[in-house]
Amino acid sequence: MTRVTTRAGAGNIRPRRRPASTAQAAAPEVASQVASQVAVRAVRRQDLDRVIAIDASVTGVEKRAYWLSVLRRYGDGETPERQFLVAEVDGRVAGFIIGEVRDWEFGAPPCGWVFAIDVAPEFRLGGIATRMLDALRTGFRRAGVRKLRTMLARDNTLILSFFRSQGMMTGPFIPLEMDLDG
Repeated sequence: MTRVTTRAGAGNIRPRRRPASTAQAAAPEVASQVASQVAVRAVRRQDLDRVIAIDASVTGVEKRAYWLSVLRRYGDGETPERQFLVAEVDGRVAGFIIGEVRDWEFGAPPCGWVFAIDVAPEFRLGGIATRMLDALRTGFRRAGVRKLRTMLARDNTLILSFFRSQGMMTGPFIPLEMDLDG
């Protein structure tokens, strides 16, 4: 699951460019072909194993209990305020995005938050994440919000580059944290 932690000055972080191997991303000609075959839809219970596998391939940790709770909370597909969407290519789940409308937190009007997005490495560079984000934005607009936010780790250059390519920038809030040990 991808979380973003922006902070003042985070706009100065430049993504590191790494060559994409075939295991990490689709070749350009395959990528453009994939984008035209993508269907974005609400998650179904039978998609969960693939969602867990995609997340585990990226994080290195299988979190089945966590994903079951996420499915219970966001997977009903009936409210535009809570969305758990998957992108499907040739009948196979290739990525997922999860978000919700949060009301009046931090003194801000209701806005949509993306709290998870990922695409299986073999489907990257095919426009799948963009298609999922577009679908999420559409749902949020239907819910009446006009602002989209996320939070991610400042060293996660891959997802930072993606969100910036979508027009997102550092927002008005600064996350603060403290250790609770000791």
